Amino acid sequence: MGKNETPDVGAARCALANLIYRWTEKNDHLETAIPGLMLVRYETTTEPKSAMYEPCICLVAQGGKRVQLGDEEYVYDENHMLITSVGLPVMASVIKASKEAPLLSLVLKIDLPTVARLMVDGNLPEPRNQCPGRAMAVCEVSSQLIDGFIRLINLLDAPEDVPILSPLILKEILYRLLMGDLGPRLRQTATAGSHGQQIAKAVSWLKGNYAKQLRVEGLAREYGMSVSTFHHHFRAITAMSPLQYQKWLRLHEARRLMLMENEDATTAALMVGYESPSQFSREYKRQFGAPPLRDIKVLQHKGQKEVLSGMA
Repeated sequence: MGKNETPDVGAARCALANLIYRWTEKNDHLETAIPGLMLVRYETTTEPKSAMYEPCICLVAQGGKRVQLGDEEYVYDENHMLITSVGLPVMASVIKASKEAPLLSLVLKIDLPTVARLMVDGNLPEPRNQCPGRAMAVCEVSSQLIDGFIRLINLLDAPEDVPILSPLILKEILYRLLMGDLGPRLRQTATAGSHGQQIAKAVSWLKGNYAKQLRVEGLAREYGMSVSTFHHHFRAITAMSPLQYQKWLRLHEARRLMLMENEDATTAALMVGYESPSQFSREYKRQFGAPPLRDIKVLQHKGQKEVLSGMA
């Protein structure tokens, strides 16, 4: 039990850890029958790996993780959870794990339309600060929230109950989040017409159209902002510019194409929107630390699943 942890939180966290341990004995990245819920186990620490954190709750029952977003660092462990309200490219690593005491965690994808409906149904107030803040944050975990996740995972023992009861428990978990310290992070993204929601839509557009030429002026106009306002809010939420975000998407998709589809570097570069193979090679080396051919050979040696798997 942590130094400042109450007995209730400590007992709940231990119960959650035991559940995750049991369910991950045969699969260390278990996509459960409950939509959006994954249970994770690591028995060793890891080097930082590039990953996309989609809107989600990341809760650690045992162990610790570090996430790097731009120049910012977020650490979450047994007493803290991480929440992301838009898709963010990060560097993530397991910093506390061993065979005797593995990292045991869960990841729950956040459905933003459900959050918006819950705000309306519950007559919850909109966030006071209309200037969007960072879409990633860490806060302390409450015993009520852990209890909700325990009840959710326990449904896995009764598959027939999942379709009926899991939506109710998921709604309770989202309600707890909205009413807690990180509530404003979710509300700014889910509130209709807010700058946060418009930037979330722009992020979704970029993820689906990364190979197209990026015209920031047109994107800003599409989402009702001046170019300077759009840049300001985009960086406030994602810690990067729209161009940097697009570059990350392009480079990672090119890496996947070379590793999984056996495309050569030039073909992969053209497929993701690069016009200059030499520029692609320079930016690839800057992102991954090695030119494409050498990097792919190293990845093939390590194994595709380990390299391309998410780290949430």
